[in-house]
Amino acid sequence: MRNNSKGARVAIYTGLFLWLLINLFPVYWMFTFSLKNNEEIYVSNPVGLPQHWLWSNYAKALKLGSIGRYFLNSAFVATVTILITLAVALMATFALTRLIWKQRKALNKFFMLGLTIPIHVSIVPIYVVLSRLGLRNTYLALIIPYSAFSLAMAILVCTGFMNEIPRELDESACIDGCSVWGIFFRIIVPLMKPAVATVGIYTFLQCWNELMFANVFVDSGKFRTLPVGIQQLFGQYTTEWGPIGAALVMASFPTLIIYVFLSKKIQDSFIAGAVKG
Repeated sequence: MRNNSKGARVAIYTGLFLWLLINLFPVYWMFTFSLKNNEEIYVSNPVGLPQHWLWSNYAKALKLGSIGRYFLNSAFVATVTILITLAVALMATFALTRLIWKQRKALNKFFMLGLTIPIHVSIVPIYVVLSRLGLRNTYLALIIPYSAFSLAMAILVCTGFMNEIPRELDESACIDGCSVWGIFFRIIVPLMKPAVATVGIYTFLQCWNELMFANVFVDSGKFRTLPVGIQQLFGQYTTEWGPIGAALVMASFPTLIIYVFLSKKIQDSFIAGAVKG
């Protein structure tokens, strides 16, 4: 029995190790890809470590491709969108779950309709509205649609978590003289940290990787975001792939780093409603 148990553990760990290698290989390949020239990428060394570590590819991507500016644009748009989404979602969820008023269930259903609308179906009406308001080629042309389409999922996540917070806490705070805003900021918001982390990462991924809205609503290089900027690096006749790989690394690694630091919060939010009492 012990030999069988030991053999099973070895098989499990071996399988997990192989699965780890499979998942890490794209990251390894993208990083080494960013440090090679076209000859190594296509012919002599597509998978191995670079023969010549061309860190200059990153300098070319930052200077010639203006990736640094596009990176800052994406970071600004994502940060503002996350803040708006979190603020509106937390307040809306508090009103829908903790306060008693007419039509709150109907409003909640209205918010949930946002989950059924594909984001790219609304390109034409949003484009017309932004054009008439004079908001095209501005940061708001991306921040407003991103916030609106992230709101439904954010409210759904926050609702499931906030329902698990005992209402006795609200009653105790009210007896102690705490106002509605005091209950929200002093009791509810501090207990919503795992949900906040989940909504933040979800919204960040939606904004950081989105291409269609950024390509249609913004024409000016001053406000162009990272996915569109990387697309501009492709030449009409020839393409230098090393700087493109460097741009892809700069676009992908922030997402991986943020997930590594906040993954525990996400796991807590997923299991928060599984245990009561």
